[in-house]
Amino acid sequence: MSLDTYYTLGGSGLRVSRLALGSMTFGTEWGWGANEDTARQLFNTYIDAGGNFIDTADLYTNGTSERWIGKFVAERRLRDRVVIATKFSYNAEPGNPNAGGNGRKNILRAIEGSLQRLGTDFIDLYLLHTWDRLTPAEEVIRTLDDLVRLGKVRYVGLSDTPAWYAARSQTLAQCRSYEPLSTLQLEYSLVERNIEREFVPLGLELGMGIMVWSPLARGLLSGKYQPNEGSFTGSGRLETMRNSNSPTSLKMTERNWQIIAQLESIAKELGNSIAQVALNWTANRPGIASVIVGATKLAQLEDNLKALDFQIPDELSDRLEIVSRPEPQFPYTFFNPKIQAMIHGGKPVSLKPKGYYPVM
Repeated sequence: MSLDTYYTLGGSGLRVSRLALGSMTFGTEWGWGANEDTARQLFNTYIDAGGNFIDTADLYTNGTSERWIGKFVAERRLRDRVVIATKFSYNAEPGNPNAGGNGRKNILRAIEGSLQRLGTDFIDLYLLHTWDRLTPAEEVIRTLDDLVRLGKVRYVGLSDTPAWYAARSQTLAQCRSYEPLSTLQLEYSLVERNIEREFVPLGLELGMGIMVWSPLARGLLSGKYQPNEGSFTGSGRLETMRNSNSPTSLKMTERNWQIIAQLESIAKELGNSIAQVALNWTANRPGIASVIVGATKLAQLEDNLKALDFQIPDELSDRLEIVSRPEPQFPYTFFNPKIQAMIHGGKPVSLKPKGYYPVM
């Protein structure tokens, strides 16, 4: 499946590549990342491979990511070809409470900044970056719809919100004839499968394709790291952030090292890299529309872009499914076949097609 095989995003008519280019690595302001020449090389390699979906955010590398993407797009006159997704929520002005969050005032401020940095008249896909625990869904959805009507935004979505908030937002949009949400951008990987409980069924039911971020768990599934007496050895972003409060440190568990061991074994059987197998598995899960891949080196991106060039046999895919399966939690423990049989009088239940709901 090449990058120039495009699929519609959620219930929209927007056609995007199954692998999106993540640009959080464009810039060195955060102590890691790619310089401008390398970032341009990564961008051109992705485009030349047929990709058309670029993901960024207003505060990625303090705005450098958006500026470089705008520059690279202009250099090759690609504006009508590429789909640019960017996001708002985070505050770049300490002391100014309305320079961040998801209120109408900040959204209208943020969109102007992104348009200027990207050097464009419109954003293809505009997303709320992170739930602020404050702004009503009504305010967010109405403001996003206004941006679509003004011609500044083509499609809209949410990232990193609770499932109930996403469901309320989409229901409001549908009931009030606002622009519907076409995507949910969420973390998902072999070591982070929690979205299967609520978000995957939600997206499939209400027409929101899932854009996956961190499909390699910030490099944990890249093959660069190995367990070492309760910690890990290896070089990369995780090493740079070892002593930070990065949530990735919480993934250094015995369970996840077992998942990585199984992943390594299957990669050897297939003759593919560990990262390619991890990305392939993620991209082919129910409800997944596009997987964001990022890199700081060209070799990393070239390897990742081959992740859809093969199929994982069912037997090997099942091994990954079993070793990484999340522990059942309430109330999902009530949805297993035995209890469901008690509800339906012991008769087989006619469910929707396999894969529509996650296996518990």
